[in-house]
Amino acid sequence: MPEIPHRLGWLNYWSAAAAEAIGFPDPVRDADLLARSRRTATGGWVVQLTDAPLDLDNLAHLDALKRAYERFPEIGGRSIP
Repeated sequence: MPEIPHRLGWLNYWSAAAAEAIGFPDPVRDADLLARSRRTATGGWVVQLTDAPLDLDNLAHLDALKRAYERFPEIGGRSIP
C-alpha cells in the first residue's frame, strides 16, 4: 500500500502510487492544481497549492488549503475506508 501524505503544504511531492491512491490527477476536478503541478521522471507529482508561498494570514491561501483537504480526504487520515 502506498504512503498517503499526512498533511498538505505549499509544495507537495506525491509518488505515482500515492497520487493514484488519492485519485490525483482528475483532469476536471484538479485543473487548478494541475496548472501549478509537474510530473516527475518517475511518474510522481510535485503539486504547488498556491502561486506564492503559503501564507496562513492570506484568506485566499487558506481557501486553497481548505479546498485541497476537501478534495483529498485521504490526506491526514480523514476518509472513511
